[in-house]
Amino acid sequence: MTDIHEFQGNILCDTASVLGEGPTYDPDTDTVWWFNILGKELHELQLGTGTKKVHELPMMASVLARIDAHRQLLATEQGLFIRDIATGALTFYLPLEADKPENRSNDGRTHQSGALWIGTMGKRAEMQAGAIYHVAAGKVTKIFDGISIPNSICFSPDGSFGYYTDTRISRLMRVLVDPATGLPIGEPTVLVDSSEDIGGIDGSVCDADGYIWNSRWGSGFVDRYSPDGLRIERHRVPAMQPSCPAFVGTNADRLVVTTAWEGLDDEARATQPQAGALLELGVTVKGVFDPAYIL
Repeated sequence: MTDIHEFQGNILCDTASVLGEGPTYDPDTDTVWWFNILGKELHELQLGTGTKKVHELPMMASVLARIDAHRQLLATEQGLFIRDIATGALTFYLPLEADKPENRSNDGRTHQSGALWIGTMGKRAEMQAGAIYHVAAGKVTKIFDGISIPNSICFSPDGSFGYYTDTRISRLMRVLVDPATGLPIGEPTVLVDSSEDIGGIDGSVCDADGYIWNSRWGSGFVDRYSPDGLRIERHRVPAMQPSCPAFVGTNADRLVVTTAWEGLDDEARATQPQAGALLELGVTVKGVFDPAYIL
């Protein structure tokens, strides 16, 4: 039986994003980064001081991977860019579906090898318009195709398993991965089939013990799954559209989740004033930091 926990966390940042996504943490500066995809914004929150900044972007972006103390890699609707942290300047790095201007990037995460997995989707979430790509050493490789809304990209702590979903189908997939390269070495299988449940599987992250923490879009829950796919906990959040979790804090023991108010009418927004905020779940968990991307 799944244990259900009421929200015991807090509002870490109440700036309401239309579509909050892609949270990640830089342990070198104790900073949380995330996107408001539809608002074309990159958000920055320094945890120690509470200093908050919003950086306007010239395009929609959804994934940030730290490279080093001075640079970040951004996945955007116009390809992959290297961002200078001090100035915000963007330098083109690699194309990503340059032949599909109707698509944009969505979920993604860095593998322990330093490679990056990035999902794409149609800007109107067209059926099977997207894919998932592996990016490493200046090369982009398509690894999964025909995906409508790619999400839940994350990896087991030893880098031997990768996870992903198509939120429209709401089946969490698991695939064997080469720990040295981040490339799949087997065929994906269904780990969790929640297609009959309310809402859909959205962003996920693995903790240090291999448990999968999943934001369930449209349900108002963050779910915790065992490595064998058993849902063992549900954590209620004060927003019906949680989108993606991430471990933050100097010990990677705090869990935050982005949310969204996209698609909500005035009445729904009035009942969910926290929709679009960055939430802290209020649990103590042994997490892991996202690795840096290796150029």
